[in-house]
Amino acid sequence: MASDAEAPKMIRRQFLRASALAPAVLAQPTRLFAAEYDLVIRGGRVLDAAERLDRVADVAIRDGRISAIRPNIAPSAAKEVLDATGKLVMPGLIDIHTHLADKLLPPATCLADGVTTLLDAGSRGSDNPDDLLAIAQSSPNRVRILLNIGHLGVLPEGELLDIENANVARTRQVIERNRQWIVGIKARLSRTVAGEHDLEAVRRARQVADPLKVPIMVHVGQSVSPLPEILALLRPGDIVTHLYSPPPHGILDDNGRVLPQVREARRRGILFDVGNGRSGHITWDVAERAMQQDFLPDTISSDMTAIGRTYQVFNLPNVMSKFMLLGMPVEQVIARVTANAARAIPEFKAYGSLRTGAVADVAVLDLKEGDFEFVDNADTKRTGHRKLFPYAVVVGGKRLQA
Repeated sequence: MASDAEAPKMIRRQFLRASALAPAVLAQPTRLFAAEYDLVIRGGRVLDAAERLDRVADVAIRDGRISAIRPNIAPSAAKEVLDATGKLVMPGLIDIHTHLADKLLPPATCLADGVTTLLDAGSRGSDNPDDLLAIAQSSPNRVRILLNIGHLGVLPEGELLDIENANVARTRQVIERNRQWIVGIKARLSRTVAGEHDLEAVRRARQVADPLKVPIMVHVGQSVSPLPEILALLRPGDIVTHLYSPPPHGILDDNGRVLPQVREARRRGILFDVGNGRSGHITWDVAERAMQQDFLPDTISSDMTAIGRTYQVFNLPNVMSKFMLLGMPVEQVIARVTANAARAIPEFKAYGSLRTGAVADVAVLDLKEGDFEFVDNADTKRTGHRKLFPYAVVVGGKRLQA
C-alpha cells in the first residue's frame, strides 16, 4: 500500500496515463465508423457495355477507383452521396476526335459534358506540337494526341497539297520523344486538303506508324482517290473518321449501297468513326442509308472545335442523341463512346468501364423526353424526341463541382 506521501504521486501518474490514452480512446469510434467509400452514386441505371451491365444499382468509389456496384448501398457508408435516381450512369465518355489547340476550347469545357478522356485528332504536326502537348499535360481530363502527318498540322488552305509537308523522319522523331502523349497519326485526305496526294499521304503515315506500332486515323470523304484505294492501305486498328460523309468517294456506291470493300475493311479490323464536325462529314441521308444496311459506327465522336460548341455539334451528348434519333438504342450509343472508344486507342484500354478496380471516371447523363432539333452538315434539321444532357461527372474519383 502506498504511503500518504506517495499517494499524490500515484494519482498524478494514473491521471497522466489516462490522459495519454484518452485521445486514442476518443479516436477509436471514428476509425470504427469511418466512411467505407468516398462517394456513392445512388439509384441510377448503370450502363457498362464492357461489363455487360444494365441495371439500377449504386456505384461506390474509394481512393479514386470503382469499389463496388450493387443495389442499396447505405448512404451512411459514404462521405458524399450523389443521387442519380432516374439518370443514366456510365463510364466517363471518351471522344476520340476533337481539336483542342484552339484556346477557346479548353478540355475542361468537354469535361463538364461528361468527357473524361479526349483525343486531339491532328491539330498539330511535327513542327508545332508544343502548345498542344502543354494542354495535354495540364488538362483536368485525360488528353492524348494524334500527330498530323502534315508538319504544321491543320491548315485552312490544305496541309498536304504540297506532299513534301509530310516529313516521315521528323514526324517519327517527335512521336518517339513524346510517346506518353502522342498515340498515333492523323491524315486528312479530302480533295481540298490533300488533292491528288491522298494515297501518298497514307503511305507516308504508314512509314511512321508501323515501326512505332501506333494507329493511323484517316479523314475521308470528297477525296480525289476512291475510298477502296484508301482502305487498301490501312491495317487492323486503323480508324476511318467521317464515315457518313456525303459523296464523292464515301462508303456508299452510286445506288446507295455500302461498298463491299468497306465491309471487307471492317472484317479486317479497320474501325469506322463518326467525327460529326460541321462541314462535309455527315448527312442524315448517308447515315440513314448505311444504318438501314446495318453499317453502324464503331465509335461516335464529335470532331469538336470552339465553333462547333455553338452550332451543329454543341457537345458529345448532343451527337450521341442524333444516333438515337436515327434508331440506335441508348445502350448501343453509350457503348460507342465508352467501351468501343477505349478499345479503339490502345492507350485508352484501361478506361471506358466501371469494373471493380478501374479508375473512377463516371458520367451521369439525363435522358429527357420532348421535341429537340438536330442538324446535319447540310444544315438539314430533324426533330428528335429524346436527348441526353450532362448531369454530373466524376474524374479520377473526384466529383466535378459546378
